[in-house]
Amino acid sequence: MTFQAVAPVDELTDDAALAVEVESAGGDEVPVAIIQIDNELFAVHDECSHGKVRLSEGDVDARKCVIECWLHGSAFDLRTGAAKTLPATQPIATYPCKIDEGQVWVDVDEPTNA
Repeated sequence: MTFQAVAPVDELTDDAALAVEVESAGGDEVPVAIIQIDNELFAVHDECSHGKVRLSEGDVDARKCVIECWLHGSAFDLRTGAAKTLPATQPIATYPCKIDEGQVWVDVDEPTNA
């Protein structure tokens, strides 16, 4: 795994998404939304599989553990990336993430739901 530091942990706000760009091993910039709910951390691809807009601009529902696309209302499970509501039918990538030494770390090269 190739974890990269993407943001200081103090930039996270409970139940809100933080948008970051993470460089893949191939040199591409990958949009990632980082979400913290209580003490659990999630990293998901920051693009709706239906509308091609940033999920980080939508709402996080901590109770259901989903992020909702602001454009058409599709919701995605933060744990699995599964599309939970229409119009989206395709999942989004979820990435390994952790907090270490005050930083949020993400690995975009090995999605957990590949």
